[in-house]
Amino acid sequence: MIKRLSVAILCLLFCGLVALPAVQAAEEKKPAKATQAQAEEKKPEKAAPAAQTEAKKLPKVTILGTGGTIAGSGGSATQLTGYKPGDLTADQLIAAVPGLKDFADISAEQVANIGSYDMTTEIWLKLAKRANELLSKDTDGIVITHGTDTQEETVYFLNLTVKSEKPVVTVGAMRPATAISADGPLNLLQAVAVAGSKEARGKGSLLVMNGEINGAREVTKTNTLQPETFRSNDLGFLGYVVNNAPVFYRTSLRKHTKDSEFDVSKLTALPKVEIVYTYVDSGLDALKGVIAGKAEGIVIAGMGNGSVSSEMLKVMKEAVAQGIVIVRSSRTGTGMITFDPKKGDDAGVVAADSLNPQKARILLMLALTKTKDPKDIRRIFATY
Repeated sequence: MIKRLSVAILCLLFCGLVALPAVQAAEEKKPAKATQAQAEEKKPEKAAPAAQTEAKKLPKVTILGTGGTIAGSGGSATQLTGYKPGDLTADQLIAAVPGLKDFADISAEQVANIGSYDMTTEIWLKLAKRANELLSKDTDGIVITHGTDTQEETVYFLNLTVKSEKPVVTVGAMRPATAISADGPLNLLQAVAVAGSKEARGKGSLLVMNGEINGAREVTKTNTLQPETFRSNDLGFLGYVVNNAPVFYRTSLRKHTKDSEFDVSKLTALPKVEIVYTYVDSGLDALKGVIAGKAEGIVIAGMGNGSVSSEMLKVMKEAVAQGIVIVRSSRTGTGMITFDPKKGDDAGVVAADSLNPQKARILLMLALTKTKDPKDIRRIFATY
């Protein structure tokens, strides 16, 4: 009995000696686990400021103001015509759009403040050079506020002369800033959203208005008064702006922006190119006057598939022989101008492809900064 009791006591003492270190070890580990848990809880607190900074980082968008209806003002809220374009500055336009700065880190520069009927090639060169300068640095996109009368020309010029895949977006309005239901504020907000987006990169220069994204090459003004004036006719627009974000469905396959061969960085002027419009009994005075005025190039707004009268064709061929480059476009507004020896193309006249007269003039001006060879200019029109 005594022996069994002694064994039991020894067992209890041994087990106690073994269990005690185990309990002590367990107790020592508890604070370590609590400390590790606390450290893990603190880690997100340290990382949170960086995450918040990243979340708040906005694209840098520069707005270049040139005036137009979007910056226009009338005598009353109901005056929709006869207003003064280019009456407000780019900074004033920004201040008038609630939430605009939620979409981008915005800065503004006033390049001009005119009605776009007073747009000049000098301003074009200034815009292209400034855009190239800004986009070569940390600017993510550019918005150009512009009057709608010549907006399609400016956006195409930039499409050929800006050397960056970063977005360049032109925007305008059909109602002045003072009008009831002015379309400018929402147009500007959507243009900034597109210019700051990654989706718009590599799409060329764009025209954003009325919730639609149009490509520079095809877009044209089609109505004198209505907000939905800009159309891309045969080929259609590139996409929508939905909930203030771009949604693209197609892109232009013609070369543009960073793939363009045209460099205007050292130019102070562009070659003189004029447009001659054709019609029944149009006569030759306009064409001869342009030739006498020492134009380096002439765009013919021909009938149908770039057709002209027999008498005009003779004068055109004579002008080509003198070294003047002539391009045949069409007054129809849509369709492709095809090569046709009977219309002077075998003598050096160049078909405009699908460019309307005003855009054919822009491409010809830039082409003439490189060559006067009709064969090379024909290549250029097939490329851009």
